[in-house]
Amino acid sequence: MTRPTARVLALLEVLQRGGTRTASELAAQLGVDERTIRRYVEHLIDLDVPVRAERGRYGGFRLAPGYRMPPLMLTDEEALAVLLGLLAGRRAGLVAASAAAMESAAAKVQRVLPAALGARLDALRETLGFTTPARDAVTPETDVLLTLALAARDRRPVALAYARRDGQPSDRTLHPYGIVAHGGRWYVTGADDASGEVRTFRLDRIRRATVLAGEFDVPDDFDPAARVLTGIAAAPYRHAVSVLVEGAAEGLRLPSIAAVSAAGDHTRVRFWAEELGWVPGVLAGLNRPFVVESPDALRDEVRALATRLVGYAGRSTGAGPPP
Repeated sequence: MTRPTARVLALLEVLQRGGTRTASELAAQLGVDERTIRRYVEHLIDLDVPVRAERGRYGGFRLAPGYRMPPLMLTDEEALAVLLGLLAGRRAGLVAASAAAMESAAAKVQRVLPAALGARLDALRETLGFTTPARDAVTPETDVLLTLALAARDRRPVALAYARRDGQPSDRTLHPYGIVAHGGRWYVTGADDASGEVRTFRLDRIRRATVLAGEFDVPDDFDPAARVLTGIAAAPYRHAVSVLVEGAAEGLRLPSIAAVSAAGDHTRVRFWAEELGWVPGVLAGLNRPFVVESPDALRDEVRALATRLVGYAGRSTGAGPPP
């Protein structure tokens, strides 16, 4: 049976005030019976909290001298959620901090946990694996991220010291509509005073962000995530890819940079790519009929992949590695 954690911690809070408390006194304060108090005490002992039981006329329960409650008291599920959040967040590029900071945070969490639970989480960290390879994440400065988050929430303009794609510095004033984490990177999107348009900026290229006086309004129904995806899909790479795929978009496994739109009973997929060599493999993985609309060079890449696959399928065991 799951113990009511809130009342167990309330019992610990009472005991922290010092002195010896009788079971009846504690029961009255927490609104339970004495038998329940004894179960709560057993739970605290299981958590390595040194509760001492004193017998006799003036007996009761007290904490061992010098004990102070740690800053975190987490259940097994809560501790697991925190640890997995750190691990998965770092792997996905959602943690705007270094690997050392993530390890330090995880260590601090475990340091205030009961020894038994800490050992179990250590085992998880050592044995946990991910089925997908980690992309090299590019994390922003923590101060930049938090400053922009505050400005976006309060609808305050910010002055940005930004490095353009060519590396040249650029000073801008932005009305930040929202912050988006995508594909191992962080982005801020909003109205750019210099161009008068909605723009998207990578946070790792922002050297400094300063909140300015004033306020602004966000357009109705503005979706920061959708705007960032559209901006990434339309970035000026070498090849503009457009493919018409049979059926609806649901169930399609597409690159994170792809923009999709309905086209009758088909789905049009658009994105930019610096190289085309990886695109035919993605299209083959869709397992649906498709038509390459552009570029023409992609058709040649698809034919080349099909030829290689036919050749691989015709090879027998012991024939040596494929060309």
